[in-house]
Amino acid sequence: MSEKLTAAVITISDKGSRGERIDTSGPRICSMLKEDGWDVVYTDMIPDEHDMIVNELVYVSDRLKVDLALTTGGTGFAPRDVTPEATMAVVERPTPGIPEAMRAASMKITNRGCLSRAAAGIRKGTLIVNLPGSEKAAKENLEAVLDPIHHGIDMLKSSGSADCGVPLADD
Repeated sequence: MSEKLTAAVITISDKGSRGERIDTSGPRICSMLKEDGWDVVYTDMIPDEHDMIVNELVYVSDRLKVDLALTTGGTGFAPRDVTPEATMAVVERPTPGIPEAMRAASMKITNRGCLSRAAAGIRKGTLIVNLPGSEKAAKENLEAVLDPIHHGIDMLKSSGSADCGVPLADD
């Protein structure tokens, strides 16, 4: 990749947004991205509110035009865990393989990995991926998909297939 890729990290937490819990997953995700060469251009923490999540995802996709928007939190079974629904409300093309890969990786660590309701998809030129809210799980899930995400964003930014095929040999 010739140009530096941009990312936004949005922590979704009622307690965190009220100052009742310190966010460790958002900063961990940011440091992982920076170590991998990404430019994290936006971070925020918001409560588990569907419309606020939608507004944040539209903002980072449509206004900031980041390459990758990662959310952390709100992917479980609690009644206020609405991040996947808000994500799917804004994506134009779902990318189900990303959360499938994250769940598969999580299942190797804990059988509770199957409980993740994380979603992912593309809005305009932005790939949006939901990560779990715990620092440990967010790190493990991002590690499972960060390399393929690079290739996916290359394809998203290209006019064709981003070197998906094997070059033909000269005759």
